Amino acid sequence: MTEINAEHSTQCSVGIIGCGWLGKPLAKHLLQQNGSVIGTSSQINNVESLIAEGIPARQLVLPETAEVLSSNDVFNQHTLVIAITPQFKRQRTDYGSKVEQVVAAAKLRGKTQRIILLNSSAIYNGLTGEVDENTALDFSAEKVEILQQAEKSVLGFSDNSVTLRLAGLVGPNRHPGTFIKRRQERGTVLADGDAKVNLIHQQDAIGLILALMSHSNAYGVYNGVCAIHPTKKEYYGVAAKALSLPAPEFKESDKPVSTRIVTDNRSAAELSYQYVYPDLIAWL
Repeated sequence: MTEINAEHSTQCSVGIIGCGWLGKPLAKHLLQQNGSVIGTSSQINNVESLIAEGIPARQLVLPETAEVLSSNDVFNQHTLVIAITPQFKRQRTDYGSKVEQVVAAAKLRGKTQRIILLNSSAIYNGLTGEVDENTALDFSAEKVEILQQAEKSVLGFSDNSVTLRLAGLVGPNRHPGTFIKRRQERGTVLADGDAKVNLIHQQDAIGLILALMSHSNAYGVYNGVCAIHPTKKEYYGVAAKALSLPAPEFKESDKPVSTRIVTDNRSAAELSYQYVYPDLIAWL
């Protein structure tokens, strides 16, 4: 996994807003490099668990005013990684305003120099074909506007702040076969079997974050996604077999499948990061 340049690691303390499935292993890796790390969670029991695992942590609840937030110790850190989730499936629409509040609190405290937002490749919703960091977005869906609202606030913070648009995340405790198992238990038939999947392993997501930290002058939008894009039918078929499940069923359709392939052209060109899991079928 990418290591942070020693010169930067001594001056680049890190705060992780939302120290969960992705933020916690990132924090552990940084601590192994003798970095200064503070993680946050909205739940006090999660804070206690993080501390028990050796990760300095504070409770931080959103939404909240910048004045209240800015008193949290996490805003003493040089770099902030925002790793909160949009929660669209829970019908939440306040992700953009939450990120704005974090940015406003960082400005008010005056200690943070850089923000890295872990955003979602769902921002490409409504588009088809190959899309990259320069592709114009389709704002017909509200969630695209919300995701870009978050990006705009972060990119306006400093001239070296970045947003990393991550594809679907897999890895420890997120095996795609469990998705198939739940659908089969409900008797759900899947759709768009010929559509391509856009995914990234947890370890590679962390590797890209570390690469961005090492590129202290990087600015703007980067994608994080595996270069190999099997169809849903191929990928979830292998995932089901890995857990000894029946092959998933897909609806037949006369309509051509509209597929979207997210590429990481800018990440590949500028960060020179080598994926640990470029082929997630092989990982399965």
